[in-house]
Amino acid sequence: MKSTIFQRYGGFASVSKVVMSFYDKVLESPIASPYFAAQVMGGPASYTDEQFKRVHSHLGITEIAFKETMELLMESLEYHDFADEDIKHVEGQMMDRKNFIITKR
Repeated sequence: MKSTIFQRYGGFASVSKVVMSFYDKVLESPIASPYFAAQVMGGPASYTDEQFKRVHSHLGITEIAFKETMELLMESLEYHDFADEDIKHVEGQMMDRKNFIITKR
Protein backbone atom coordinates (compact mmCIF):
# COMPACT_ATOMS: atom_id res chain seq x y z
CA MET A 1 0.00 0.00 0.00
CA LYS A 2 1.36 3.40 -1.00
CA SER A 3 1.79 5.78 1.90
CA THR A 4 0.26 9.25 1.82
CA ILE A 5 2.29 12.45 1.90
CA PHE A 6 0.98 12.93 5.42
CA GLN A 7 2.43 9.55 6.47
CA ARG A 8 5.74 10.00 4.60
CA TYR A 9 6.49 13.23 6.43
CA GLY A 10 5.85 11.91 9.92
CA GLY A 11 2.13 12.32 10.44
CA PHE A 12 0.59 14.92 12.70
CA ALA A 13 3.69 15.83 14.72
CA SER A 14 5.73 16.78 11.65
CA VAL A 15 3.04 18.04 9.31
CA SER A 16 1.62 20.30 12.00
CA LYS A 17 4.98 22.15 11.98
CA VAL A 18 4.61 22.70 8.24
CA VAL A 19 1.06 23.94 8.72
CA MET A 20 2.14 26.33 11.48
CA SER A 21 4.98 27.63 9.30
CA PHE A 22 2.52 28.14 6.46
CA TYR A 23 0.03 29.96 8.69
CA ASP A 24 2.81 32.23 9.99
CA LYS A 25 3.59 33.19 6.39
CA VAL A 26 -0.10 33.70 5.59
CA LEU A 27 -0.64 35.89 8.65
CA GLU A 28 2.28 38.10 7.56
CA SER A 29 0.86 38.51 4.06
CA PRO A 30 -1.37 41.54 3.52
CA ILE A 31 -3.03 39.70 0.62
CA ALA A 32 -3.54 36.23 2.10
CA SER A 33 -3.99 36.98 5.80
CA PRO A 34 -7.79 37.29 5.63
CA TYR A 35 -8.04 33.73 4.27
CA PHE A 36 -7.03 30.21 5.17
CA ALA A 37 -6.21 27.02 3.22
CA ALA A 38 -7.57 23.52 3.64
CA GLN A 39 -5.61 20.35 4.11
CA VAL A 40 -4.75 18.35 0.96
CA MET A 41 -1.97 15.98 1.99
CA GLY A 42 -4.03 12.87 2.72
CA GLY A 43 -4.12 13.50 6.44
CA PRO A 44 -6.80 12.38 8.82
CA ALA A 45 -9.25 14.99 7.59
CA SER A 46 -10.44 15.10 4.00
CA TYR A 47 -12.97 17.29 2.28
CA THR A 48 -15.25 16.88 -0.69
CA ASP A 49 -15.37 19.53 -3.38
CA GLU A 50 -18.78 20.57 -2.06
CA GLN A 51 -17.33 21.03 1.44
CA PHE A 52 -14.49 23.13 -0.02
CA LYS A 53 -17.05 25.31 -1.76
CA ARG A 54 -19.24 25.67 1.33
CA VAL A 55 -16.30 26.50 3.63
CA HIS A 56 -14.73 29.04 1.30
CA SER A 57 -17.71 30.64 -0.50
CA HIS A 58 -18.41 33.28 2.17
CA LEU A 59 -14.76 34.39 2.34
CA GLY A 60 -14.68 36.18 -1.00
CA ILE A 61 -11.29 34.73 -1.92
CA THR A 62 -9.85 36.42 -4.99
CA GLU A 63 -7.56 35.01 -7.68
CA ILE A 64 -4.73 37.17 -6.28
CA ALA A 65 -5.26 35.90 -2.73
CA PHE A 66 -5.39 32.30 -3.96
CA LYS A 67 -2.12 32.76 -5.87
CA GLU A 68 -0.43 34.36 -2.87
CA THR A 69 -1.61 31.57 -0.58
CA MET A 70 -0.36 28.93 -3.02
CA GLU A 71 3.07 30.57 -3.17
CA LEU A 72 3.27 30.67 0.63
CA LEU A 73 2.21 27.03 0.89
CA MET A 74 4.81 25.93 -1.65
CA GLU A 75 7.50 27.93 0.21
CA SER A 76 6.50 26.23 3.46
CA LEU A 77 6.70 22.77 1.94
CA GLU A 78 10.10 23.54 0.39
CA TYR A 79 11.39 24.93 3.69
CA HIS A 80 10.42 21.68 5.41
CA ASP A 81 12.24 19.63 2.76
CA PHE A 82 9.26 18.07 1.03
CA ALA A 83 10.24 16.20 -2.12
CA ASP A 84 9.49 18.00 -5.39
CA GLU A 85 6.99 15.31 -6.41
CA ASP A 86 5.08 15.75 -3.14
CA ILE A 87 5.05 19.53 -3.48
CA LYS A 88 3.69 19.14 -7.01
CA HIS A 89 1.04 16.73 -5.72
CA VAL A 90 -0.16 19.19 -3.06
CA GLU A 91 -0.09 22.00 -5.62
CA GLY A 92 -2.13 19.86 -8.02
CA GLN A 93 -4.67 19.07 -5.32
CA MET A 94 -5.10 22.76 -4.58
CA MET A 95 -5.32 23.69 -8.26
CA ASP A 96 -7.96 20.98 -8.77
CA ARG A 97 -10.03 22.70 -6.07
CA LYS A 98 -9.33 26.28 -7.16
CA ASN A 99 -12.83 26.76 -8.58
CA PHE A 100 -14.32 25.69 -5.25
CA ILE A 101 -12.12 28.12 -3.30
CA ILE A 102 -12.17 31.34 -5.34
CA THR A 103 -15.35 33.37 -5.15
CA LYS A 104 -16.74 34.18 -8.59
CA ARG A 105 -18.15 37.67 -8.83
